[in-house]
Amino acid sequence: MSLYRLALPLLVAHALLAGDKKPVTLESISAGGRPVTFNPIWSPDSKSFLRRQGTRLLLYDIASRKEKELVDTRLMEEAAVATPQPEAFEWTNRRAREQPVQWSSSGGQLLLQIKGDLFLFDMAASNWKQLTRTAEAEMDPKLSPDARRVSFRLEHDLWVLEIASGKRTRLTSDGSPTRLNGELDWVYPEELDLGTAHWWSPDSRRIAYLQFDTSPIMIYPHADLLKIRPVAEPQRYPQAGTPNSNVRAGVLPASGGKTKWLELGEPSDGLLARLEWMPDSSAVALQRLTRIQNRLWLQTFDASSGKAQKLEAQRASKQAASCACILEESDSAWINVRDDSRFLAAKQELLWGSERDGYRHLYLYPLLGGEPKRLTTGEWEVTDLACVDQRQRAAYYMSTEASPLERHLYRVGLDGSGKRKITSLPGTHTIHMSPDCASYTDTHSSLVDPPRTSLHLSDGSEVAVLSERNRKLQQQFEILPTELIRFRGGDGAEFHARLIKPAGFQQDMKYPAVVMVYGGPQAQTVRESWRGADWDQALAHRGFVIWQMDGRGSAGRGHVWEKPLHRRFGQRELADQVEGVKHLISLGFVDAARVGLHGWSYGGFMTLYGLFHAPETFHAGISGAPVTDWRHYDTIYTERYLGLPSENEEGYKAGSPVHYASQLKGKLLLVHNFEDDNVLFQHTLRMMDALQRAGKQFEFQIYPQKSHAVSGPAHRHMIEMMTNFLERSLK
Repeated sequence: MSLYRLALPLLVAHALLAGDKKPVTLESISAGGRPVTFNPIWSPDSKSFLRRQGTRLLLYDIASRKEKELVDTRLMEEAAVATPQPEAFEWTNRRAREQPVQWSSSGGQLLLQIKGDLFLFDMAASNWKQLTRTAEAEMDPKLSPDARRVSFRLEHDLWVLEIASGKRTRLTSDGSPTRLNGELDWVYPEELDLGTAHWWSPDSRRIAYLQFDTSPIMIYPHADLLKIRPVAEPQRYPQAGTPNSNVRAGVLPASGGKTKWLELGEPSDGLLARLEWMPDSSAVALQRLTRIQNRLWLQTFDASSGKAQKLEAQRASKQAASCACILEESDSAWINVRDDSRFLAAKQELLWGSERDGYRHLYLYPLLGGEPKRLTTGEWEVTDLACVDQRQRAAYYMSTEASPLERHLYRVGLDGSGKRKITSLPGTHTIHMSPDCASYTDTHSSLVDPPRTSLHLSDGSEVAVLSERNRKLQQQFEILPTELIRFRGGDGAEFHARLIKPAGFQQDMKYPAVVMVYGGPQAQTVRESWRGADWDQALAHRGFVIWQMDGRGSAGRGHVWEKPLHRRFGQRELADQVEGVKHLISLGFVDAARVGLHGWSYGGFMTLYGLFHAPETFHAGISGAPVTDWRHYDTIYTERYLGLPSENEEGYKAGSPVHYASQLKGKLLLVHNFEDDNVLFQHTLRMMDALQRAGKQFEFQIYPQKSHAVSGPAHRHMIEMMTNFLERSLK
């Protein structure tokens, strides 16, 4: 009989000692839901903000600290024309961002996108009018800065509507399923986090846009098999080493006319990562990357001629001497693109975020000549630019300076002086700052504190509570404590991990452990933030130890922490995870023969890689939506880290689990959505084929959803199924 079975009476006794609090169960996970996020939409004058609550738009006044209902949009929903659903699913990336509520620059009007139609709300008169009434949805609408026009995309072309007259003008006419005007392809928003593909000039006279020719992209043959007759739902998905979209940038008059295409030149196969207008509307600025993303150029192009400009700063800067650009960045591995640059009109300056020393920091470039000034420094990173106060000459930013597990708001002068930390409570702060930087909302949480949202002045002083902490879960359920662990690996590297001990924990018992893993770039799983009653808690109440750590390659520790993954996935990450398990076992209460592994997406890849390459450490694993051959994943992500398949054949092969199926010794469960648009089902099918050819037994669960994650009732089914697998495999 196992020691775990001997511990069952102790679990019962623990439940009695916990009083009236209930254990976290699979049922309570489904019932608990997620905390509501607080996303204020600040007015241009910074005196108020909007937030949505169901169909209601609520207006909060900063001076009075009072909130009122501005409008209920149910009548607009009734007035909107229903948009017919296409027979075949259209693969729009989930990261393409619409703005369903927009202020006019004066603050006197709101543009609302309701069920595909557009409405204009007048703040003074407190009434609305319907701007469009069509069966086709007006996508990605934008109010012009002078509030006289609205731009939008209809199918694959750009249009503008004159608000006063109702006149509609079609700006582009060559749009098609493979020629997208002002419309993103699938991979750009997914991997470059580019949310839109058209931009108004500040003077409202012109619109800049991207055109995507997707015809070179290979087609992946999704199919909906749940209908009476199967429906083909092809997706243009560029797998590593195959062609991307041909993308070009152009400018056209807002009243209609010919597009002036920017003369981009080489590299012809590069990526257009960001576009914005210069403050005086005379030019547009582009951030351009090489295909493998190890070089970046920030260039400006004349909006009338389309030609590249050469500014005084470019002539004076040593960094930009070799190109017609404001600045050039290069990296031995790759360059991460973020939204932390600002052109400052007042003094002709550029605020720029760079990882050139291994950590992301802020630099100020004078556009009229001179060398850049560094504003922040240290072995920590700036994670977000919250606001720039040009009048007070200061920048507000989020960083990991206090701890890589926390996020705090800081202020620094644009001359690099007066840096100070503004937020004080330990944990994670999510900041939404007003346009004038005078006030901000702060949603704070920690491992022991659910989210609380408050209103602050820029000096950090709290002036109002907007949403108090909801401790209902803590009052009803026994939320087992999460311990943050810091330890060093064999080579001296410092790691952070989180640990949940089982209910009724006894130090002299030996428990099964489940290692939760992601392991890849752009993600940080060990944070000082609220997690609530999640699956980890339910498993701990069933007697499992829960362990998770962030090894090299993960986010939050700077670019220097990520770079060991360059050109080879799996090896470094697994070595760190094994170090973590060794430390966990050294604590004395984990049975080394009953350690399991679970992850999704990159974590699914890591689960397979761990089972195949460290079977002495991991004895069972649940691999969800795994990448099994990196040649099947998308171009922009994969080539950023691994380079081109033709130039790194060994790196691709060594990091692809499909080639190592014969090394499986433990128990394996594969889980995947059939129409996953991100990690294609092809990955799992090839893994299954390889396992079958190698004579390896495994379990498999398929779901029919058209997404990367499993959601809705199927999620409950999946959690129960995975729990049962762990119970069978590790107890």
